[in-house]
Amino acid sequence: MFQSGQTITSKPWMPELDKGRHDRAQLGFILMSTDLAAEADFNDMAPRGVAVHITRLKTDDYTTTETLSRHIDHMADAASRLQPDVKPDVVSYSCTSGSIVIGEENVFAEIRKGAPWAQPMCLVTGVVDALRELGAKKLVVGTPYLDEINTAEAEFLLEKGFDVLDIQGLNLETGIEFGCVTPEYWKKFAIEIDQPDTDVLFLSCGGIRALEVVEEIEQAIGKPVITSNQAQFWSCLRRAGIEDQIEGFGQIFSCPGAGLGPKE
Repeated sequence: MFQSGQTITSKPWMPELDKGRHDRAQLGFILMSTDLAAEADFNDMAPRGVAVHITRLKTDDYTTTETLSRHIDHMADAASRLQPDVKPDVVSYSCTSGSIVIGEENVFAEIRKGAPWAQPMCLVTGVVDALRELGAKKLVVGTPYLDEINTAEAEFLLEKGFDVLDIQGLNLETGIEFGCVTPEYWKKFAIEIDQPDTDVLFLSCGGIRALEVVEEIEQAIGKPVITSNQAQFWSCLRRAGIEDQIEGFGQIFSCPGAGLGPKE
């Protein structure tokens, strides 16, 4: 029995070590401080042996192209805090609209500064990866955004080679509002905006709760549905060499993502 004033001396032990709980891949994500959806989405989708590491940028809740452009100021610092001792395979900036406003290459450059060991990613890169994997040409897009952001997103998708048949935004102003729209509403909204000629319907924004109903929407409209968090996570998994076909989160997870694997 220990008594005050004594000094502890442990016996010699030989602990058994393995590669840890997450022995297959480590994924890092930089989220907005107002995001109410992505962290839960990533943990829901994560297969066995794949770690999800999260850090957050201090961001304005009022979401405009001007406030989004300021995310870049602290991107490198945020990337540097994502489990540097385990060196994640991929580090991704998890904001659709911010990725578009700032620009993919600008995001990648800042992530490389903070986490040079990781493959840099951002959310819209994953979306484009997923849309191309599905062979999409004609899109209908639903968002929670103000129309100034919707316009920028339509221009971005057009530049990437997609035809945007329609883009409809809820014109909400804050990230907290984005995360409070119910999954049931996203389902009704998606079904209403779909068009017969649409190849893929895209529900845009990492802070919305659309993943929860993505398969229900696919069944209702009879075509693939992409959500921001689903596409980003699928692409990050494939880039980290994880080829699992995960059920419950849409058709994209049956796709191999050829050419996205780890670079030599």
